[in-house]
Amino acid sequence: MKLTPGKLQGMEALADKRGVIAAAAMDQRGSLKKPLEAAGANPTPEMMAEFKTAVTRILTPHASAILLDPEYGLEAARQRAKNAGLLLAYEKSGYDNTRPGRLPDFLEHWSALRLKEAGADAVKVLIHYTPHEDQKVNDEKHAWIERIGAECVAHDIPFFLEFVGYDPKGGSEKAPEFAKIKPEVVARSIEEFSKDRYHVDVLKVEIPVNLQYVEGTRSFKGPAVSGRRQALEHYRAAAAEARRPFIYLSAGVSNAQFIESLEMAAEAGVKFNGVLCGRATWAGGIPEYARGGLKALEAWLSDQGVKNINAVNAALANASPWSAAS
Repeated sequence: MKLTPGKLQGMEALADKRGVIAAAAMDQRGSLKKPLEAAGANPTPEMMAEFKTAVTRILTPHASAILLDPEYGLEAARQRAKNAGLLLAYEKSGYDNTRPGRLPDFLEHWSALRLKEAGADAVKVLIHYTPHEDQKVNDEKHAWIERIGAECVAHDIPFFLEFVGYDPKGGSEKAPEFAKIKPEVVARSIEEFSKDRYHVDVLKVEIPVNLQYVEGTRSFKGPAVSGRRQALEHYRAAAAEARRPFIYLSAGVSNAQFIESLEMAAEAGVKFNGVLCGRATWAGGIPEYARGGLKALEAWLSDQGVKNINAVNAALANASPWSAAS
């Protein structure tokens, strides 16, 4: 890849010595509040910031970068390890529920320039996307991403785009019915956002299959949507659409399932460039924090959390440097 000086500097800050992006993700807002509430806590803004700071302080010595949000994560960003680069989220948590199509929105009072001034090495945006959505809705989303891409070009900062598939008819993304179409949703989304018009520097993509429905895997729970051989082909087909470096997101699955997903990517011969892994690393600390507060969370993170992130790091042995991507 030929990058401008600012984008190159940002990319190098986010990768490890091999050029692989081994990043932790702690930009969750709604998906952190809800499990904290389910565990019996009443999460205040101060608690959200405290949780993020603990995760960042304890896990970033084992990561090449950390993804945070500017709403609750700026203090955490200041306490990250010196080796860890910083991505900051630009989008609001969730999506607009007043209109169909899961439309995104920016955080008020933030811009690509302001994120860079806050210390970000890259801007990250999440969008809910499916090629099966109404074309008018997707056209609005395409224009939204074009604007962000242009902003990042203007301020010479890398743009990481995360896209998460969904069923426009309202079905669950965890259901076997969605698992049947997920490979196409992921592949066509990668194809779309690899286009030059978006100025995306790194695609943050979902695993193209749900291993819980892949017969022959350790994570299989059934019913069978595909077999292992077909799943490997789905990995290859999705990766073949990428014209940018791409990294896998953990999407809230368990640490064991995410690691098996990465092992299958390696088995498929996919040249992925790293991960941005969140809940698969630290989600087990949520009930500890709800029961015992900060000290209990720190104790869990220092033990199981570190084990989890190091297990993900080990699964990145076959990842390729981002600079070697198309």
